[in-house]
Amino acid sequence: MRLSDTRILTTHTGSLPRPPSLVELYVRKARGEPVDAELAEAGHVAMEETVRKQREAGIDIGNNGEQQREAFFLYVRSRMSGFGGSWDRPPRGDVDRYPSFKAAMARDLARQVWVSARDGLPTAIGDIQYQNHTAIEHECADFRAILDRMAQPFVEPFMTAPSPGIVAAAMRNDYYPTQMDYLDALGKALRVEYEAIVRHGFLLQLDCPDLAMERHYTWHEKPLEEFLGFVDSVVRTINSALVNIPREKVRLHVCWGNYEGPHDCDVELKELMPVLRHLNVGGFVFPFANPRHAHEYRVLRDFPLDKDQIIVAGVIDSVTNFVEHPETIADRIERVAEVVGDPRKVQAGTDCGFDTSAGMRRVAEDVVWAKLASLSEGAKIASGRLF
Repeated sequence: MRLSDTRILTTHTGSLPRPPSLVELYVRKARGEPVDAELAEAGHVAMEETVRKQREAGIDIGNNGEQQREAFFLYVRSRMSGFGGSWDRPPRGDVDRYPSFKAAMARDLARQVWVSARDGLPTAIGDIQYQNHTAIEHECADFRAILDRMAQPFVEPFMTAPSPGIVAAAMRNDYYPTQMDYLDALGKALRVEYEAIVRHGFLLQLDCPDLAMERHYTWHEKPLEEFLGFVDSVVRTINSALVNIPREKVRLHVCWGNYEGPHDCDVELKELMPVLRHLNVGGFVFPFANPRHAHEYRVLRDFPLDKDQIIVAGVIDSVTNFVEHPETIADRIERVAEVVGDPRKVQAGTDCGFDTSAGMRRVAEDVVWAKLASLSEGAKIASGRLF
């Protein structure tokens, strides 16, 4: 994992805007239409364009934009056995508290063309095993070929994969005797994907919104201790799945849900950190730009990074169409660097992805690229002051 040795490096959390035509294909696939051949071609074209746009925006540590997946975790249902049936995720605790907002949110969603990551999700109905090895191998090879063709546009490339916890929470267990048994099976299956990504020479980013967001989904009416017990179980499962991967090859993203909402039921980062510190990873990706969690960079003072760890500080909000001013971005970077005590251990990133489920985005595509360009400008300003 690269350090910001001479300047603040820029990155993001993975998902980037998909073209409307690609979103439509994913929606059609979700309906059961035979569009795999069209999807393969459209996904490749979108991925190549996304890499080019990241380079133009000045992103140092970039990825494939998740263009060849319908959502950041839902894609595993086509790569693993054992899923079937259907259920709807429980409502968000914070949204339920505000009926007027909930109604407005429902109206907005009704107008969107998107792949739902909350409704009509499959459940575990049999043994979970990773079977479609060809899919992850092709995705990695395709990304590598584009990087080679563009003469390595990034300082370091990365690819994402979901936490066993978000799959377990979103794709309910209807098969295994206990939730821990289900987590163990998911960890063993996802280990195949984790190791493939690293074997192809990419930095692995684990997407783990479950480690914070599930507090106001599944556990919002239960004691905090029960939720932290779930977090601890996921942390242990992740560490087992990473047993063959050096920690410097892994960064881990935690967030409270990539949606515009009250977020006043969110668990605080300071309550999570005693458990998260046990993760055997080389870096964390935390959101420090959104209005609910912007102050939590201070937690890094009470829970300092290990000597070999870095922090990707979210300094761009991923659910607002404001283009953050470069000076604002620089200020945010500098505050994190001051708390961490070493600017080399700080990278500048986004709070979350911009299109975590195909079509489910709040930020217009052209604004996304303006935000990332501003991120690069802000990092240059901060670098001039910090180095």
